[in-house]
Amino acid sequence: MKKKWIYKSVPDQEKVDALSQSINVNSIIGNILLQRGVEDFDNAKSFFRPNIADLHDPFLMKDMDKAVDRINEAIFNEEKILVYGDYDVDGTTSVTMFFHFLKSIYQNVGYYIPDRYKEGYGVSKLGVEWAEENSFKLIISLDCGVKANEMIRLAKTKGIDFIVCDHHKTPDVLPEAIAVLDPKRPDCNYPFKELSGCGVGFKLMQAFVINNGVDESVLDQYLDLLAVSIASDIVPIVGENRILCHFGLKTLNQSPRPGIKALIDLSGNKSELTISNIVFGIGPRINAAGRIAHATDAVKLLLSESIEEANQIGEGVNYRNETRREIDASITDEAIQMIESSNNMVASTTVLYKEDWHKGVIGIVASRCIEKYYKPTVILTMSEGKATGSARSVRGFDVHEAISSCEDLLDQYGGHMYAAGLSMPINNVPAFQQRFEEVVSTSITEDLLIPKIEIDLPIQLDQITPSLVNILKQMEPFGPENMEPIFSIDNAFIKNRLTVLKEKHIKAVVGQKNNKAEFDMIGFNFAEYYESLAQGELFSLAFIIQENNFRGKKTLQLNVKDIKFVNKTNPEGAIKEIQ
Repeated sequence: MKKKWIYKSVPDQEKVDALSQSINVNSIIGNILLQRGVEDFDNAKSFFRPNIADLHDPFLMKDMDKAVDRINEAIFNEEKILVYGDYDVDGTTSVTMFFHFLKSIYQNVGYYIPDRYKEGYGVSKLGVEWAEENSFKLIISLDCGVKANEMIRLAKTKGIDFIVCDHHKTPDVLPEAIAVLDPKRPDCNYPFKELSGCGVGFKLMQAFVINNGVDESVLDQYLDLLAVSIASDIVPIVGENRILCHFGLKTLNQSPRPGIKALIDLSGNKSELTISNIVFGIGPRINAAGRIAHATDAVKLLLSESIEEANQIGEGVNYRNETRREIDASITDEAIQMIESSNNMVASTTVLYKEDWHKGVIGIVASRCIEKYYKPTVILTMSEGKATGSARSVRGFDVHEAISSCEDLLDQYGGHMYAAGLSMPINNVPAFQQRFEEVVSTSITEDLLIPKIEIDLPIQLDQITPSLVNILKQMEPFGPENMEPIFSIDNAFIKNRLTVLKEKHIKAVVGQKNNKAEFDMIGFNFAEYYESLAQGELFSLAFIIQENNFRGKKTLQLNVKDIKFVNKTNPEGAIKEIQ
């Protein structure tokens, strides 16, 4: 799929020089920092040296005082407290964290994860009834609850109070809970709006220990779970999330809890754990517990106190992840065949329904379809007699808002700008397909339907040095709003050792005209470019710089993000557009 290269605007050279000199870095680093809002020495110090003391006062969050008072009251009155969370990574890490924290100071605590297939997302009637049957008087919901008006009202009639910890968009009318902690509340003045659900739970824990005169360092043990939730929920890694991730990754790499250590080993990761390792190695395994069976297994794994127990539970979780992969691949193939045979390739959307698709993987399938066709996508299957599905979007388009324009056809929906869940009567699927296409096609621009690569800076090969890479590594953790820098070079050519790996990937030594430097490059899923590269054509290359550690020997390597060949209509190679 052809991609448009978008070059970030180059900051004023005087500012680049001033910043570079003040922190003793070269102009490449100065440019990248200024593009990310790091403008002076103090900004740079905060960016490169995150400090846990810079976390915001949790009591700035609306209703925080009410939430802490209600937990104190429950403990004083020896009421049973239920920690309730969603079945994805953010939800299960939230439940693990908050349950473990409360259990360390109070015994009358339990936890509950809804069944993806019997109950669906969020606070369920079964969950409320289970809480009543087991005499719980306070439910603390994590990563869900802000839209659970009906269920929280039901709980209230049963004498059960709710504290909601959520980070999703809030409805016009908030639920009748004792406290609704959500930095996205319009009336909440909390300075940082992009916490994960686990992050909101952490702020409640922070407020609780402050209120009760406990040293905040007791919370350090939970930073690893926070890092996993932040990475897996794809929230911006800036502000508080950057601080929490920075220290969470240190814990993950130095002394991971047994459950996560088991997942690291099962993923085969032998290098230092990064956000990317979590997203592609740890997160999917935790998610698989709830996709294929019940997410309670994920919580049990993360609560494991011994590596023996963790390894035993982890094997089961890993097996489910392998099963998930097989199901995911099979359904993706079916979905692609349906798209190819639909004779409607010019549509602005993809909406597919098949009653026997596995509900646990349809969100992944939606993402796979976007990778291939790059348009807002909804994948639906039958569950509990309804058409239930997941939506995913392309960069810059709010799929949640588009779905809300179809709400009269839906039973329920919720989510974010780029990912949402929904359900509807099966008979409404054709009408939804038509309406969703109408809504999207009239509001999306042609440009949004073209995948883009954001280039931080064009450079020359001889500017790539170990010292440059050393400073780039200090810019981690990378993630949304602080992505790993992408560079580009023009007039590149293959010097030697061009090979195809596993019929999908390419590897070679790349050089540049009028430049003596050369580097190994690896292009995953770029085998289709082999013939053109083998013929010696000049090309432009977009890439990230990586440190490759092979048998103890470290070398620099260019990881290909895209290739554009020089031709008569485009003699410079890449199509350049300045942001």
